[in-house]
Amino acid sequence: MSPADLQLLSPHLHSSFLPLRTQLETANAAIEAVYFFETGIGSMVAKLRPEVDAEVVVIGFEGMTGSALIMGGDRSPHDCYIQVEAEVASMDAEPFTKALSDSPTLRLFLLRYVHYAWIQASYTALANARLKLEERLARWLVMCNDRIEGDRLPITHEFLSVMLGVRRPGVTVALQMLEGRGLIRSNRGEVIVRDRTGLITLANSSYGQPEAEYARLIGEQASS
Repeated sequence: MSPADLQLLSPHLHSSFLPLRTQLETANAAIEAVYFFETGIGSMVAKLRPEVDAEVVVIGFEGMTGSALIMGGDRSPHDCYIQVEAEVASMDAEPFTKALSDSPTLRLFLLRYVHYAWIQASYTALANARLKLEERLARWLVMCNDRIEGDRLPITHEFLSVMLGVRRPGVTVALQMLEGRGLIRSNRGEVIVRDRTGLITLANSSYGQPEAEYARLIGEQASS
C-alpha cells in the first residue's frame, strides 16, 4: 500500500505472536479486529453444521483478515483461525474502518486482495468438485509451502481433514500416495515437501492461476 495509507494504519497496529487454533473471526459475529500476517498461516473455514466444515481461503504473509470490513460489512461469514502459528500486526476494527473512510486509495487497494481471495476460493471450489483427493492435497501443500519458510509444514492429519473437507482416513491414504511417489515425507505432526515441482504437476492445473492473479493485482501494483 502507499506510504500515506500505511501511515494511517501504523499508529494502531500491534505486533503479536498467535498460537495454533487462535480464533480470529467467528461466523456471523461482529469483526473486532483485523490481522495482517507476517508469518504463519490462517484459514477461513465455512461450516454447514458442527464437524461439517472445510477451508475456503488460505491466508499467509500476502494477506489479511477483515475482508467484510473492506466491503462495507461488519460481520464475518465464516470462522477464521490460525492453522500454523503466526506473527501478525493487528488493529481494532473501528480505527481500520475509519482509515478506509479517510483515505481515497486504501479501500481500493485492499479490494484487490479481496478479489484475489475470491479467485482463490473459486479455484478451491473447482478443485473440491472435480479433482481427486491426492490432487487437492498436492495443491494445498504447495499453497502452504508458498507461505512458510522452508519445506517443513507443521500440520496434523486432523487439521488436514478440515482443510480438505474429508475424513482423516482419506487424508492418511492420500498422504501415503504422495509419499510413495517421493513428493513428500509425512511424520507425526508435520509434512515435509520433497518435490515441489512434482506436487504442482499432480495438482492438475489447480495451482498457479490464482497466484498469477495475485501478482497481477497486488504484486505489480506494490512494485510500481
